[in-house]
Amino acid sequence: MFNRLLLTGPLVFVLTLVVPAHADTIYSTVLLGSNEVPPTGSPGTGVGVFTLSGNMLTIAETFTGLTAPANAAHLHCCGPVGVNEIVAVPFTPFPNATAGAFNTTVDLSLAGTYTAAFIAQEGGTVGLAEAGLIAALNSGNAYANIHDANFPAGEIRGQITQVTPEPASLLLLGTGLIATVQVLRRRIRA
Repeated sequence: MFNRLLLTGPLVFVLTLVVPAHADTIYSTVLLGSNEVPPTGSPGTGVGVFTLSGNMLTIAETFTGLTAPANAAHLHCCGPVGVNEIVAVPFTPFPNATAGAFNTTVDLSLAGTYTAAFIAQEGGTVGLAEAGLIAALNSGNAYANIHDANFPAGEIRGQITQVTPEPASLLLLGTGLIATVQVLRRRIRA
């Protein structure tokens, strides 16, 4: 009995270090003028990282090189690459600048997070809006863009995709844990 405890104790400890207690879902995008519909030819660029943790969505976006100060930015939902969609989540207050950073966390369970048009489009309730947005994020059917006076329909845009762990990393982790268990078993039996 003591030998099994000796074997399982370290394994459980290692697993608590490598497996998060609750996993966040991370999404990212690269915003470019060539991603707009139609393309803008803008020299502007941007990067967005979106982290979903329960009902909370953390938005971190940086941008540079816009041809005019930004006057709006948001998440649009719910369509594939190349399709213009309505605003789902406005980014407020977004920097009125040609370069900058925007960071905020929004609660997807609150009506104030969304536009009224998006709630209506998704069936009229906040719960349906949240489910629709999360489904769109998971399937790559949402995008972020930044608007300004020169490009009122959007100067730079990026389709949002889920960041997934590399399968080889997971395989390597699993193989390492199995090898550790085998070594410990041999040592206990010896």
